[in-house]
Amino acid sequence: MDKFRRKARFSALGAALLALASCAPTVIPPSRQPAPPAPPPADTALSAGVSAGPALSGLGITPTSAGNALVAFRISCPSLMKRSDASGLTRPEDWSAACAAAEQWPTAQAEAFFQGYFEAAEVGAGEAFATGYFEPQILGSRERRPGYDVPIYAKPDDLLDANPFTGETGRGRVDGDDYVLYYERAEILDGALAGRGLEIAWAADPIDLFFLHIQGSGRLLLPDGGVMRIGYAGQNGREYVAIGRMMKERGLLGPGQTSMQGIVAWLREHPEEGRAIMRENKSYIFFRELTGPGPIGAMGHPVTPRATVAADPKFVPLGAPVFLAVDKPEASGLWIAQDTGGAIKGANRFDTFWGAGEEAKRIAGGMQANGEAYVLLPKGTVARLNTEYAASQR
Repeated sequence: MDKFRRKARFSALGAALLALASCAPTVIPPSRQPAPPAPPPADTALSAGVSAGPALSGLGITPTSAGNALVAFRISCPSLMKRSDASGLTRPEDWSAACAAAEQWPTAQAEAFFQGYFEAAEVGAGEAFATGYFEPQILGSRERRPGYDVPIYAKPDDLLDANPFTGETGRGRVDGDDYVLYYERAEILDGALAGRGLEIAWAADPIDLFFLHIQGSGRLLLPDGGVMRIGYAGQNGREYVAIGRMMKERGLLGPGQTSMQGIVAWLREHPEEGRAIMRENKSYIFFRELTGPGPIGAMGHPVTPRATVAADPKFVPLGAPVFLAVDKPEASGLWIAQDTGGAIKGANRFDTFWGAGEEAKRIAGGMQANGEAYVLLPKGTVARLNTEYAASQR
């Protein structure tokens, strides 16, 4: 199997030191020897290492997952051929042939499409962890009224993406002559944005809205029977804290309670403690109303239920197909990396999208899957990367 990996080698000095140590009269016991410095964590797919994966014909791609993925891939193509690939794996022109073919390719023959235009590649060790997300439906109102008093905010004008004094990137706000961090969740809940006309709607339940923040988009079921769809408009730039992990570490959740359903049940059973725990997640999401198909993913296109996966763009080209072989059968199959997420970081970390409704909520809320992942790249990509890497070492 061809490899495109960075390998550690002993330097001549290191070898000489080892030789001298072997002649020394005293040997430091292994338990007391200083541990070698840990290598820095990989920050892109290239630094993690990329190797050729198995033939696509042997992955067990089903007609259903291939068909769904082909539909999603078509949606991504216009952006895929224009955007810069932060993973370093592909160039926009690499996708031209596949995107041209996808336009007219019959969905019923989608397996043949992927086998004809793509090859599997393994990033790092290929060990994958996948969770799930969905489009929540919660009670909401366009106007504040009895029973609907939890504000849903639009993105504030004073939330900036860079320091206007220095040009340094990083979300914050101007406070006099200083550029400071933007308000965290607790400050916003305490009224930091109240009275500024930023409320686009009002939710009935703070726990439901908290989890809608985590999902990044959702549907508000209005008192008159209508539906208002809202989507991600921005984030305050503060740290995202996974409260489920935190609650487990504190011993608040027992076995089988770490699903979204288990966390929600605990929060409702312990309202005072629950409110305090939710405030520890400093991240806060701002929304906008969606009027077309949605929700909208990181590529600016609607995401596709049971076909879209969120990934870290430093390790997976946004728009690329991904095959998951995990211990949750419903998540195994072909997906398209059309979205990102604040908690979706690193190689082979994925978040599968399941759509809206109770079934989507059930599957996404309980999704914690382990297994293997392969990124599907245009044919010839791994060989090109190997050639470029070999040339860089001369």
